[in-house]
Amino acid sequence: MFKKVATAMCVLSFFWCMPVLSAEHGTASEAKAMVQKTIEAMKKSGMQATIAEINKRDGQYSDKDLYVVVYDFNGKNLAHLNPRMVGKDMIELKDEDGKLFIKERLEMAKKKGSGWQDYKFLNPLTKQIEPKSMYIEKFEDVIVGCGIYKK
Repeated sequence: MFKKVATAMCVLSFFWCMPVLSAEHGTASEAKAMVQKTIEAMKKSGMQATIAEINKRDGQYSDKDLYVVVYDFNGKNLAHLNPRMVGKDMIELKDEDGKLFIKERLEMAKKKGSGWQDYKFLNPLTKQIEPKSMYIEKFEDVIVGCGIYKK
């Protein structure tokens, strides 16, 4: 049941986000730069202020089809473009192939601190499940990420 609810939330969340996304795709370097910009803001303005800014639909943490997400180390979503995702436990969320990608993301952050993670996710522009790669970095007790759709 959780899998169906979580999948439905993700699908709905991306359709909800569509108006703020343009037809242009972000690049890997832009995604990585957005994560690093977010971490710098967290250092300067504080974690809560930065998370509040990320959670704004028209904030500075979304561009093209890029947007920043923040998770705690229990898999709880702290920041997302869609407010329906914020506060949700996503640890058991699976992609189309059954990959527990949030759990994998947390493990990667704990072991390596940063890196790229591949999984499949709904592209809000094409409305198709597509390969996606997310760059993540551990900062204090959170994971900051921004993903790109592979072409």
